[in-house]
Amino acid sequence: MKDLSLHILDIAQNSITAKASLIQIAIAEDTVADTYTITITDNGCGIPPEMLAKVTDPYTTSRTTRKVGLGIPLFKQNAERTGGQLTLESEVGKGTVLTAVFVHSNIDRPILGDIAGVVVILVSANPKIDFVYSHSVNSNRYVFDTREVREALDGLPLNEPSVIPLLKEMIASNLEELQIG
Repeated sequence: MKDLSLHILDIAQNSITAKASLIQIAIAEDTVADTYTITITDNGCGIPPEMLAKVTDPYTTSRTTRKVGLGIPLFKQNAERTGGQLTLESEVGKGTVLTAVFVHSNIDRPILGDIAGVVVILVSANPKIDFVYSHSVNSNRYVFDTREVREALDGLPLNEPSVIPLLKEMIASNLEELQIG
């Protein structure tokens, strides 16, 4: 995949398939420790231990429509290419935590891409799921939480056509401030 936001979209789709009602996406950029960490946590059905042991193998997938699953293996490969790593923890009935750590300064670290667009796509396509997107750069932090946004919208749906561009602009401008600050 060309950028990290597409990896995030792919993993979040796995969480949706796993019937998660809460998906947390956290990006932590630490320029002092030279790390770029992406953690995706869900409260979905979890992954059985026998499947968890094989999930980074591209020829392992839970899908019945094809025989390969490249999302997690490619994410792992991209992290390792920078000197980082990918870990996956899961408990059946409780959920899954995927953490990808990249070396922040490594030239092979893919760009983040359109994360505001990805978050808005996830939110607008799945308005009944709670999403929390947090992004920190050193000590500065931004959090987008659909529970708070729903409350502020006072009953207006998250997938209302007039709301979608506002959400994207809100996320993008906050991320821009985060990067500058």
